[in-house]
Parts: sequence; C-alpha cells; structure tokens
Amino acid sequence: MTDLSHLSAPGTEIAVRVTPKASRNRVTFEDGQIRVYVTTVPEGGKATAAVVKLLAKAVGVPKSRLDLVRGQTARDKVFRVSG
Repeated sequence: MTDLSHLSAPGTEIAVRVTPKASRNRVTFEDGQIRVYVTTVPEGGKATAAVVKLLAKAVGVPKSRLDLVRGQTARDKVFRVSG
C-alpha cells in the first residue's frame, strides 16, 4: 500500500480519484494523483465508506479524523484531516 503518512497533519486536504467495483482494494499514486480502488459497489455510501477506511490506513490516522469535504456521490473526492 502507498504510504501517505506525510499527509497526516491536521487541516491537510487530500484529493482522490475513486474507482469502485475494482478487482481488489488498494491505494496508488499515479500521474500525480492519489487513486483509491475499492471492490464495493457505489450505492448507499458503501464505496465512500470503504475509501475512508483505506485512505485512513494509508495516511496513518483514525477513520474519524477524515472528513469528506466534496464529492459525496462523485468519483473525485476531497477529504480533510481533522485535528
């Protein structure tokens, strides 16, 4: 998994591109963009919940410290690390 611990400072905004229904869960850094692949389907917020779990692990913070700023139903999402 990609180490994103340098993004764990409070107030940091993390822009990600989400790919639901992927073959496996993973976080990568491709073409200057963080990409999160999740196996869950994008219905009822399940994919977003899976993204939060994976991203929190990659950044090294608890899930409760990641707040979704933009992109509730979009593939491009922005999360903020709370203090």
